[in-house]
Amino acid sequence: MDLGISGRVALVTGAGRGIGAEICKTLAAEGALVAVNDLFQERADETAAEINGAGGRATGVAADVLDLNAINSAVEFVSAELGPVAILVNNAGIPAVSADDAIPSAGGFFQNSEPGQWERTMGLITYGVLNCSRAVVEGMQERRWGRIVNVISDAGRVGEPRLVAYSMAKAGVIGFSKALAKESGRYGITVNCVSPATTVTDATKAWIESQGDQIMRGYPLARGLNRLGLPSDIANAVAFLASTRAEWITGQVLSVNGGYSMVG
Repeated sequence: MDLGISGRVALVTGAGRGIGAEICKTLAAEGALVAVNDLFQERADETAAEINGAGGRATGVAADVLDLNAINSAVEFVSAELGPVAILVNNAGIPAVSADDAIPSAGGFFQNSEPGQWERTMGLITYGVLNCSRAVVEGMQERRWGRIVNVISDAGRVGEPRLVAYSMAKAGVIGFSKALAKESGRYGITVNCVSPATTVTDATKAWIESQGDQIMRGYPLARGLNRLGLPSDIANAVAFLASTRAEWITGQVLSVNGGYSMVG
């Protein structure tokens, strides 16, 4: 199926590894020109090099999504290197859980949490989306075409214990997406969310293994497929919503979760 994004420029945030890297590779395989954003240049360059080595076209661009000036500069760089940004995937954030002490997570009981953790969680998830969307939306309006896909979490749809601030932040991105979709539809821009549940990445693998079969019980498809969610599941959904096949879909939340939650 031709997704109609060949030659379009896609900027993916938090894409040096995990779900973001897989999104970049999937979009590149569909012919998109990919700008790989990460806080660390070496991570961004590593993903870009893998895409280029596979015959695609990508460039790495380091920028902190919490710094609007840095994001504006990154968008200018991407426009000069690849062309104007037509697809934005807001993937940067903070893991819900992590078994690696070097990777901060948003998890923990609310009564034990502190404002510093709230600020880190809310900032990365909400202000990152605001800054990156603000940096590209005006150009999309001028060209009368654009796709913004925000990677959220089912925690933002149903709420999760031990993820109170995280659930709040992800729910805020849903509200943002619906509002911007209504504001930008007149320009041919769509704004949607892809909502994963537990996904196997380097940050979550050890935690998932520590849970044994218990975690599998919450996912109707997990036993049938003998697995939990993979980054490729999320990437395929993002590619669809970024495509011309989804041009009549906006302001929606697509859960990619193996049936963990079934929100009507």
